[in-house]
Amino acid sequence: MIQGITNAGMIRPVAPLEAPGAGAVAPGSGKDFQSLLMDNLNEVNRLQREADQGVAALMTGETDDVAEVMTAVNKAGIAFDLLMEVRNKLLDAYREIQEMRV
Repeated sequence: MIQGITNAGMIRPVAPLEAPGAGAVAPGSGKDFQSLLMDNLNEVNRLQREADQGVAALMTGETDDVAEVMTAVNKAGIAFDLLMEVRNKLLDAYREIQEMRV
């Protein structure tokens, strides 16, 4: 059965999917945009450091688990790409606000 459709054919609402640790904040939770952005920036930084450490360990022979290192590198790359997309959207919004006539 497809999620969101009951046996009677009625469509029911489906809860939105969220990635674990994505930093989703419920309205009224008290966390402001700056702290949310900084938390996610720190998470991307942590993932990149882990990937760098994994590559260094692989190069020095401390580990031979290539799959784990590649997974860490891919996670860091995806997180960085997402961060850059968020930055680009924020810059686009800022430029659009600057061009508004008062």
